[in-house]
Amino acid sequence: MTSFGDLLGPPPVRLPAHSAAEAQLEAGEHPAIVAAAHPAASVAWAALAEEALAEDKAITAYAYARTGYHRGLDQLRRNGWKGFGPVPFDHEPNRGFLRCVAALARAADAIGETSEFERCRDLLDDCDPAARGELGLA
Repeated sequence: MTSFGDLLGPPPVRLPAHSAAEAQLEAGEHPAIVAAAHPAASVAWAALAEEALAEDKAITAYAYARTGYHRGLDQLRRNGWKGFGPVPFDHEPNRGFLRCVAALARAADAIGETSEFERCRDLLDDCDPAARGELGLA
């Protein structure tokens, strides 16, 4: 059974940790340095996107979030995800990807790209119904 109660659905995907990238971010290293050293780590791109959003740099945030989103999709596929199914927020290594999706939604909304905003919200709901709430995205 999946974590969301669907007996016939795919099992949840739990990405492997990017321990080095996460440790550098937790130690206060700037996300740009972490992203350069660990470009596959969505968590670094999420941090960059969130920082850009906080500075009202929506286009920059959009680019960072899209990069992290695509790097996360690559990892999800390598770990068995077929484009649908659970990606639980409560599994810490999944959060980098999910944060990128939320940041991409916010950036898309800021530049008036409504269809992208809605696709991102739908993707978060499909990945984990609790993700939007956890990420503060109504």
